[in-house]
Amino acid sequence: MTYQQSMDYLFTQLPMFQRVGAAAYKSNLDSTLALCRMLGNPEKKFPSIHIAGTNGKGSTANILASVFQEHGYKTGLYTSPHLVDFRERIRINGQMVSEDFVVDFVDIYKDKFSKIGPSFFEITFAMAVEYFAQQEVDIVIMETGMGGRLDSTNVVNSILSIITNIGLDHTAFLGNTIAEIAVEKAGIIKKNIPVIIGERQEETTPVFMKFANKNNAPLYYAGDIAKLFYNDNTENYMAVVNEELFEKIEFPLKANYQSYNLRTALAALVHLSEKWQLNQELILSGVANTIKNTDFAGRWQIVSQNPKIILDTGHNVDGLTYSMEQLTQEKFEKLHFILGMVNDKDIESVLALLPRDAVYYFCKADIPRGLDASILAQKANMQSLNGEIYKSINLAFVAAKKNAQKQDLIFVGGSTFTVAEVLPLV
Repeated sequence: MTYQQSMDYLFTQLPMFQRVGAAAYKSNLDSTLALCRMLGNPEKKFPSIHIAGTNGKGSTANILASVFQEHGYKTGLYTSPHLVDFRERIRINGQMVSEDFVVDFVDIYKDKFSKIGPSFFEITFAMAVEYFAQQEVDIVIMETGMGGRLDSTNVVNSILSIITNIGLDHTAFLGNTIAEIAVEKAGIIKKNIPVIIGERQEETTPVFMKFANKNNAPLYYAGDIAKLFYNDNTENYMAVVNEELFEKIEFPLKANYQSYNLRTALAALVHLSEKWQLNQELILSGVANTIKNTDFAGRWQIVSQNPKIILDTGHNVDGLTYSMEQLTQEKFEKLHFILGMVNDKDIESVLALLPRDAVYYFCKADIPRGLDASILAQKANMQSLNGEIYKSINLAFVAAKKNAQKQDLIFVGGSTFTVAEVLPLV
């Protein structure tokens, strides 16, 4: 079996939520547990920092991984979805899992998979924990997929749980209110294992307190541990974390919303600092080298100047609210907005956040869940968002670059998959 054949098997023969949506959703952990038993429970062979949340969990995970890497720990990182290469999901010290491991894993276990009937995400998780166990990592930073309580990652050996924030996303599966979704995310809170909450929200506080008390889990809010300040003159942060001063924090993730994730990561790191012998100097270098160490991409990523091109994977109301606020701070003559979305989002609420004075390039990501560009354009037109329809994201991007002048700005967003298709083109 070649690597491409392995990819064809994973992408086409297994239910994949990112592509098909509801058909791949599992309402229990039975398949995950069966896969782990088949492999000898590799998920129990290393400690994990387990991260859930509506937005920010990927950024927080990459910051933490970079810092542990700077301290010399062999650090596993599991995130989703990938942007360009499937192997982005599984990394050790920033290096993607090898193609050979992927091929061998699928080849060895494919027949056994058919008896269990797992989804794409369940097999990917099993592949990750097997790889991390074989490579004898010191620690794994483990990002949940969707939710938490029923997420495959919820079987890991947690030493710390982190819940970044709660917003209205995946409501068809997680609940229609902030409190209902918080219950699903709170499912990662384990007995006697500390939990850090990234943002204090009125609707979620009683939910998290209830789960923490039930599990005798010490609960902390990141804002109570870390106070973060931004210096406009130096474009650096400073922080007071448990009364320790962190000066001149160089942070390469430039979106304004990343400050929440930096604060959450600092709170987690200081909480773990004594046991893991983490020091301020290496914490600061780890934060500064987040992109260099982990190859993190797609979050307010500036890939070109003249015209400036910004890629951002924000795709729900909470995420796009921050992105659109920051977009108003950019200086440009004309805004070219390449927009593609998936069909299971709150389309109207998202469109209501977008700038009316942009030229839109409506397109569809090359996945079954992608919202047809003509439907997207129709819904957008009803909210006074106007532009042209393109048959592919590639064609939309080519057109935007052709039309944009040096003083203009091209923004690519609306979906992770829109950004994923543009990345290889820049």
